[in-house]
Amino acid sequence: MKVFYFSATGNCLAVAKNIGGEAISVPQAIHEEKSNYKDDAIGFVFPVFDGTYPRIMKELLDKKKFEADYYFAVATYGFFPGNSLYAFQKLASEHGIKLDYSAELLMVDNYLPLFDVEKEIAKLPSKKVEENLLRIASDIAARKHELTKNTMIKSIGAFFEKPMLKKTNSGQAARDFTVNNNCIKCGTCAKVCPAGNIDIQGRMAFDNRCYSCFACIHACPKTAIHIKGEKSDKRWRNPDVKLKELIDANKQEDR
Repeated sequence: MKVFYFSATGNCLAVAKNIGGEAISVPQAIHEEKSNYKDDAIGFVFPVFDGTYPRIMKELLDKKKFEADYYFAVATYGFFPGNSLYAFQKLASEHGIKLDYSAELLMVDNYLPLFDVEKEIAKLPSKKVEENLLRIASDIAARKHELTKNTMIKSIGAFFEKPMLKKTNSGQAARDFTVNNNCIKCGTCAKVCPAGNIDIQGRMAFDNRCYSCFACIHACPKTAIHIKGEKSDKRWRNPDVKLKELIDANKQEDR
């Protein structure tokens, strides 16, 4: 089994590891010479961005071919899942992939412009993440066939998030980032960026390839990077994932 994951703060990497099999980073897979992936089961794990899947997932499916007897997708979210899995199901179908199983997993919401991360962490016990993740992993191990249903509420919510999605997909979200004097030019932000969008030579600069994942903001050891309108300066990384794992998963600066 192969599990392709995209993770900025470790949530989706933690999910992929719990599901089992071979965990493969989407940012790294996109740039690999290998073009075809085959296994008995292939899955995709990604965070919900503005009510849908991140555009990097489309880049993956556009560039690579997949062959399996069983396909699944898991979308992690912190507040509202939108129609992310329904949209991804359609995307996968367009690429010759018929999903057999999909699931939404409620976790910490680390979208800084809307949520105070410290308050979100306090809500974790009520979200029963471990219990729900165990159920999802068991479903996949049993090769269960069940797709998450789309609803009118999910579709309406995703519709109203379209203005934010347009900015997210423009690659220019980093224009809202600022860097204060706490920055020590350690390079962590550039190493953890899945888009290779950060240059720390001379004055730190952001290009126009941003995925709006906030990996750089959350990983900064000095909390030097901020986004306009953030609710607090508390940051998040999944406790089951080390910073080195995120760097290994996302690093593009040498490409």
